[in-house]
Amino acid sequence: MYIEQKAGSLTGPARIGRVTYSKTGATIHYKGKEFISLKGSGFKANYLETKTGDHYWISGPRKDGQDALYPTNIPTEVDADVSDEYWTST
Repeated sequence: MYIEQKAGSLTGPARIGRVTYSKTGATIHYKGKEFISLKGSGFKANYLETKTGDHYWISGPRKDGQDALYPTNIPTEVDADVSDEYWTST
């Protein structure tokens, strides 16, 4: 998934990584963080990190590699465990 922190701005640090879902699918887990859906109430964000309250944009990776919600010059890091899959499957 593409995970971009939106805390206070339209663009922020982002990465591509493998997430897991809760049994109900209502919660996303990534590297010790837990995210719940904003259910359409967020401004340019669709998930909330439960511990900090920070907003995030989380979506599936795009085939063209242009994953950011808005164009940015901030490079997107790709986790090592998904790097090969991301660059060959997208």
